[in-house]
Formats: sequence, structure tokens, C-alpha cells
Amino acid sequence: MSTTIISIILGIGGMLGWGIYDFLGGVFSKQIGSFKSLFWSQLAGLISILLLAFALKTTFDIPFLAIALSPLASIVYSAGYLFFFKGFEKGNVSIIAATMNLWAVFTMSFAFLFMGQRLSTTQTIGVFLILSGATLAAIDWKSINKQGFQLSLGVREAILGAFFFGVFWNISEIVSEEIGWLLSTILTKLGIIIFLLGFSLFAKQEIGLTNIPTKTKYAVLLMGIIEVSAVALVNYGLTIGDAILITPIASALSIVTIALAVIFLKDKLSKLQLIGVVIAILGIVATAF
Repeated sequence: MSTTIISIILGIGGMLGWGIYDFLGGVFSKQIGSFKSLFWSQLAGLISILLLAFALKTTFDIPFLAIALSPLASIVYSAGYLFFFKGFEKGNVSIIAATMNLWAVFTMSFAFLFMGQRLSTTQTIGVFLILSGATLAAIDWKSINKQGFQLSLGVREAILGAFFFGVFWNISEIVSEEIGWLLSTILTKLGIIIFLLGFSLFAKQEIGLTNIPTKTKYAVLLMGIIEVSAVALVNYGLTIGDAILITPIASALSIVTIALAVIFLKDKLSKLQLIGVVIAILGIVATAF
């Protein structure tokens, strides 16, 4: 099988996994809170990837650079999802998902500034489309005539989340190249759980799942398995495939999230917001060329 086909398959796997995870995150953030949804789903993901590592008899030979960078990767990834889920908790799932497309822009910007990577003309156009589309999707157009310009609920948190995800993927690329996709995923997930436990103690966040329906508990755990599968697929792709194909395809996850939100949550978008979502998705596709 060619590298191109492998890259496309892995990118689609990441897109589906993250799209479903973000949709479920939006649902359960409103039901049980953003922090509980994030913590328990990430813990389920950690356990799943550890079981896979033991099944594959993985040796934990980790160089110093990976050990040094992994905690930072875990912190920014945790921060990204804390803000992202908080946005879901406050706002419309479709609008928040469209705004999060900005992570692709931040990822490319950091790669340009700090890693010496450059964009093609088409990719530059794609970045402009993502920015334009996210802006259209994020504005609460109905309130402009009454209250003046303002962002839709949760959009500020989503922009901050996108920023942290942009930082994360540049760090993750370095770590994955150092130790491979499996160990990179394990270290990231382990660091996330340690960070979230510390954060829960510092901020006095409740993490217990008492008085929560059993079906919800199972669904949150399933979320984690789906998400860690997406992370593992993309990290694996970064080590053997074409990152320039994998990342833009995976970043089109908002297509999945928005489709699920419209179908199951009956999310309503204004015409301008819908146009913004489409433009942002086209921008993501353009960054692959």
C-alpha cells in the first residue's frame, strides 16, 4: 500500500475519532460538566493505550528530549481540551466546533515561526479561508442589530483551546519522531491525567461520578477509547506517512462534529454561520496542497 493511501486512511481515522469525541464531549459537558467529561474520558484512553502497549510487549526506552517535552505537551493538550469543553458547555456545539478549526492555523503559524516550515500559495489561501470561515461562524449575527458586535457563547474559550492545540501538535511531532507513535501517545495521556489530578486539587474541581446514570459513565469511557485511537492513528501517521496530508484531513473533524450536532442535537445555524462553517472546512482541505 502506498504512503499516500496510508496517509489518507490514517487522516480519515483521526477525523472520525476526534469528530465523534468532540460531539460526545459537547453532549456530556452540558450534562455532567466539562472537567468530569475530560478527566474520565482521558483516563479511559490512558488505560486503553497501556493495555495495547503491554499486548505488543513495548519496551519503554525513552530519550531525555522526549521526557523533557512530554510534560509540556500534556499540559498544553489538557489546557486545549479544558477550554474547548468549557466552550461546549456554554455554547452551540456546531459553532464551537467550527471555531476550533483555528487550531490548524495556529499549528501552521508556530511551525512557520519556530520550526522553519513554509506554506505553499494554496496553503496560505487555506489559512485565510479558515480564519474567514471561523470568524463568520463565531459571530452571533442575530444580536448585532440589538446589542452590537459580540461573539457567540463559548467562542472565546474555543479560540484559546485552538491556540493550545496548535502548540501541542508542533511539540507532538518532535516527540513522535523521537520515540514513535505508541510511546508518544502513552506519555501524553499519562501527563494529562497527572496534570488534571493536580488541577482538580488546586481548583477544587469535583471529579466523582456519583449520581450519574450508568449509561452516561459507559459513554464517557467509550469517548476516551475513541479519542486515544484518533491520537494514536495520527501520531502513527506522523512517523510513517505524509504529515502534510494527514494533519489537514484529520483537522476536518468539525465536519463530523457539526453533522452529528445537526442530526442529533438539532443545532440551528444562521445562513452566515453555515457559510462560515463551509468556508472553514474548504480552507482545511486547501492546506493539504
